[in-house]
Amino acid sequence: MRFKNQLALLSILLVFFNCKNKEYSEKIYEKPEIVREASARFLSPEESMKTFYLPEGYEVELVASEPMVDEPITIAWDGNGRMYVAEMNTYMQDVDGTGTNRSISKIKLLEDLDGDGKMDKSTVFIDSLMLPRMILPLENELIVNETYSYDLWSYKDTNGDGVADTKKRVYYNPERRGGNLEHQQSGLIWNLDNWVYTTYNPMRFKFKKGEVIVDSLDNMPSGQWGLTQDDMGVMYYSSAGAENPAYGFQQPAVYGDYNPKGRLSEGFMEPWPIVGTPDVQGGPKRLREDNTLNYFTGVAGQEIFRGHRLPPSTYGDLFIPEPVGRLIRRAKVKVEDGKRVLYNAYDQAEFMASTDLNFRPTQAKTGPDGALYIVDMYRGIIQESNWTKKGSAIRPVIVRKGLDKNIGKGRIYRIVHKDIKPDKKPNLIGKKASELLEYLGHPNGWYRNTAQKLIILKDDLSVVPELKALVQNNQSFWDKWFNSDKDFGIERVHALWTLEGLGVVDKNLIKEKFTDKDPRVRATAIRLSENFLKAGDTDLFSDMNKLAQDASIDVVKQLALSLRYSKSEKATALLNTIHSKYENHEIVSHAVTESLKKDDSKLEQLKERISNRSLGDKKSIVKGYDAYNQLCITCHGADLKGVITEEGSVIAPTLIGSPRVIGDKGVLSKILLNGLIGPIDGKDYGIMMPLNTNSDAWIADVLTYVRAMNDADGVHKRVVSNARKQSADKEGYWTLEELEKE
Repeated sequence: MRFKNQLALLSILLVFFNCKNKEYSEKIYEKPEIVREASARFLSPEESMKTFYLPEGYEVELVASEPMVDEPITIAWDGNGRMYVAEMNTYMQDVDGTGTNRSISKIKLLEDLDGDGKMDKSTVFIDSLMLPRMILPLENELIVNETYSYDLWSYKDTNGDGVADTKKRVYYNPERRGGNLEHQQSGLIWNLDNWVYTTYNPMRFKFKKGEVIVDSLDNMPSGQWGLTQDDMGVMYYSSAGAENPAYGFQQPAVYGDYNPKGRLSEGFMEPWPIVGTPDVQGGPKRLREDNTLNYFTGVAGQEIFRGHRLPPSTYGDLFIPEPVGRLIRRAKVKVEDGKRVLYNAYDQAEFMASTDLNFRPTQAKTGPDGALYIVDMYRGIIQESNWTKKGSAIRPVIVRKGLDKNIGKGRIYRIVHKDIKPDKKPNLIGKKASELLEYLGHPNGWYRNTAQKLIILKDDLSVVPELKALVQNNQSFWDKWFNSDKDFGIERVHALWTLEGLGVVDKNLIKEKFTDKDPRVRATAIRLSENFLKAGDTDLFSDMNKLAQDASIDVVKQLALSLRYSKSEKATALLNTIHSKYENHEIVSHAVTESLKKDDSKLEQLKERISNRSLGDKKSIVKGYDAYNQLCITCHGADLKGVITEEGSVIAPTLIGSPRVIGDKGVLSKILLNGLIGPIDGKDYGIMMPLNTNSDAWIADVLTYVRAMNDADGVHKRVVSNARKQSADKEGYWTLEELEKE
């Protein structure tokens, strides 16, 4: 009888297991014959959707289209699932980008009134903006950043009509953001660690009790359009300028930029479009014989999918839109001996591809309903005007195909699976902090992060005992089986960070979590112990010694990363102990090496290097260093020697020892003012974009920094001013041959 009961229980478990692990088809579509020269004519949303190719079982649904949205660039949801859409209504309205910098762009508020997943109502939430690029919904307000500005503004709708009626600047920086609009910051994502991060700008923000706290991170990664995070708050950056689809994802950004070789698998950089892509900035060298893009170039708006209403195999995958190739890459994130490595999920094919030349996916997002959302700017030109000037390889193609005429539209889609129904709209706004706790373990990462954010914004300390109970709630094997939708380990991770966000960092609780059964919780406890390490507390080291022997590489790595914040000899000794065991382990060894430096501030190293210079030179060099790291670093790299791709090629020429850098200051200024095209030292790197929209002082500071790194004297803004006057009539980019005649 007892044996029969065991068999019955086993049968029940097997049925449950099969339901929980239902297999969904992942068969890739049969690739169509490549369309070498597709028409550039506008298609209706329904027509365009017929050009999409997706793996078997996946379907595309239209969420919104013109005239409801116009030139959409990014989206975000509030706690009730209302969608904010930022539009760049002046972006590339002709081949020269005429009128780009007019303040007429909008942010719209879209609402699904009947719950069918399609938006029914569109309201202009904010009007008259300068190319809005970052939006962050809080509880009853929207934080907004506009192009060319560092400022953050808070907008509120106080009467519920869907239109913002109050505006308040919550962060002010008098400096104007340099560079063109492609080389501006993006992101503004509320990270697991409760800091809000952006790309480029080495600042992070914390929204606490109605105030904005600002912190700087000297060595964090620098990216372009797109920023996303995984379950543990590790962020993924990308850079179209450096043709780099993913980097910075080996560790949390606070520990610096680390990109070991091999993070992208062999062949990962090759995209597989199904339509000819002649409008590529790199020209013929970036095309295969069949006229398709042979290398990632327009990567933007990537997303780690953390939704629960697609097949489970998609969870944690990285989706990378490639608007130049009219496709979306699905990358599998595999951890190989502690190193995260990206693989294309399909063999010489993409998750989503289109033959519509106007399909321009600029962002992927995990939706509150658990589906994957795609923002399609749907337009002819995707490159900014600095790359479409006379003399560029792309301009004749744009004109020939009539791509410059295709403006003023836009679509938002969601990817669903035919066997899985998306969730209903969320209803989190207005809930008490105690009512939000249950969502910290929700299977959809959007819910977990949103609930954490809202609890912290409410600043209700009455939920602290319940949060601590969640942290201590180590569910058993059976509890996990019969609560199959909940990941109790990640719930404890969020509960710990929510406590941190409320200002409650309990040392005894952290020590207890050093031995949690889930390595993610142990790693989180180590990160939270940094508060005590920074204060000189040495009480934790007896427990940390045991963590150095942890079975999880991720836990050991986190310990090595966190110990940098302690000045104690015990920390150094423990780092050396870890190093002796993991000396040949690439990832852990790097963490140990960096932490043993204790202070790895590149800015401090720079100040030491220029200590003998005049005060004026020092100020100019430091300003130039900051400007370089927010723009030039994308292609020229942190070491000024040019960014090296995964395949070993160099994106831009080295600035160290360059005869142009250490040569005539006027000629050097002209290169920055009007840009450069053509071969350099026998190699064609493409286009060095013009920077003449920046002030003479800004350009002088950048050049002074670059020359200082070559131990040469600085450049005064008068030199730049004279160069600007001399090249006032210059159309297009310089070539070295032209400059040599100057």
